[in-house]
Amino acid sequence: MMKKLLITVMALILPTSLVLAHPTQLSPSPKDAQLYIITPKDGATVKETFTVKFGLKGMGVAPAGVDKAKTGHHHLIIDGELPDLDKPMGKDVMHFGGGQTEKTLTLPKGKHTLQLILGNHLHIPHKPAVISEKITITVE
Repeated sequence: MMKKLLITVMALILPTSLVLAHPTQLSPSPKDAQLYIITPKDGATVKETFTVKFGLKGMGVAPAGVDKAKTGHHHLIIDGELPDLDKPMGKDVMHFGGGQTEKTLTLPKGKHTLQLILGNHLHIPHKPAVISEKITITVE
């Protein structure tokens, strides 16, 4: 009886927890697309409040919800790892769905990492994913 109940519960929960992108939701990216952090530079020392400026070559920026070829919007990862590249990005990244290309941050003193990833109109990374190099900064 308990085993049957567990199987029933798993059958109801599993499909809703496996939200993978449908192939029609994936957006191709050009081979030459480049995403990068303009400022601060890797290894920089910054004050507690500073501005991160985003750079993008080979693609354009469009707000979330706008389904236009060769465009996307920025997502910033602070002190974290890349999200699942086949799913919409969640709370583990900072979203810039309005098409913003910079953000003023306030971080605690110490070392931090910053990395950008571009998302399509549904916040799903492109194929192939357009990702910046991870940089390390020191906040003083």
